[in-house]
Amino acid sequence: MFDLLQIVDTLASGAVGSTVQKEETIRFFDLIFMGGWIMIPLGLMMLLTVYFFAERQIAIRQASRIDSNFMNIIRDHIVSGNITAARSFAKNTNNPVARIIDKGIQRIGKPIDSIEKSMDNVGQLEMYKLEKNLGVLSFISKAAPIFGFVGTLIGLMQLFSQIQRAGEVDLKIISQGIYTKLITSITGLVIGLIAYLAHSYLNTQIDKAANKMEMASADFLDVLQEPTTR
Repeated sequence: MFDLLQIVDTLASGAVGSTVQKEETIRFFDLIFMGGWIMIPLGLMMLLTVYFFAERQIAIRQASRIDSNFMNIIRDHIVSGNITAARSFAKNTNNPVARIIDKGIQRIGKPIDSIEKSMDNVGQLEMYKLEKNLGVLSFISKAAPIFGFVGTLIGLMQLFSQIQRAGEVDLKIISQGIYTKLITSITGLVIGLIAYLAHSYLNTQIDKAANKMEMASADFLDVLQEPTTR
């Protein structure tokens, strides 16, 4: 009885050991190499996604950062007739709202429509700066799944070619080959989803920054309608 239990324990230990060994052989880098050469462009797309998301996030956050008293100080200077101080304050503030207001201050004395048009032109340039490189994320969100699918098709063609050369059908080889090539599809879909979410999130942050610009422009135009004190 003791010998039988020992044999069972030995078999169980061997089974667990083989399972652990089998799990340890399939690691992250093993999966990458199993995907083949198509994983190289997919990896580059992932790196570009992370880089451009971080770069744009930092730029948009800095552009959206503005002192809550900025417009109050501008209003006080303009209402008191101190245009030079208002422009100096706006010029020394580094964000899109300040640059839009600075353009409006430069046009003081001209018709309101002309001032508003000049400020809108600067606002469009600032929006263009904020949206820089977003097109790359949009491209990756569409291209990555396609690359993954192409990798799977190439892998299946190679698999069938191996079966034809071998002259027999081995289910183990087929299942392993399909499993290997599906990695490219899964990787492409994941990278595409990450790029899509990053693009959507950055667009939302840009919309918030655009709202701040529009509110500041409207406030500035209202200030110009207030009577000045000499």
